[in-house]
Amino acid sequence: MDTTDLLLAIAHHLLVFSLAGIIGAEFVLIRGDLPAATLKRLAGIDRHYGIIATLIVIIGSCRVFFGLKGWEFYVYNWVFWAKMVVFIIVGLLSIIPTVRFISWSRQASGNTSFSVPAGELASVKSYIRAEGVIFLLIPVFAAAMARGYGY
Repeated sequence: MDTTDLLLAIAHHLLVFSLAGIIGAEFVLIRGDLPAATLKRLAGIDRHYGIIATLIVIIGSCRVFFGLKGWEFYVYNWVFWAKMVVFIIVGLLSIIPTVRFISWSRQASGNTSFSVPAGELASVKSYIRAEGVIFLLIPVFAAAMARGYGY
């Protein structure tokens, strides 16, 4: 059981750090002039965002049910639920950028002179910034939970 718990924790942490990196990459790439190649790259990065977020949920669920702490530790822990709410908020904030990236990429592939409207670009950048800032609460809650807070 110790090895299973360790492997699940390692996978979970690596995935969460990967998601943070993806949010950072999206923030860096979303700037003034977005050529078609960058739009395609953003759409691809965002696809990985969805895959990694899904894996985080799967591995996290495995930690709840197969980890050393037992499901009772999580179910009755308000810090765990706060972390879940934050994760859901970050996920909801990612919907608008995802829709925009797909739309922009399609428009750019069909029209070589396509330019991302400045208002949409600013809006997406705000969503990604909010994702990043709110995402910072996840490791805060995780650290508190690891030290027994909330149970």
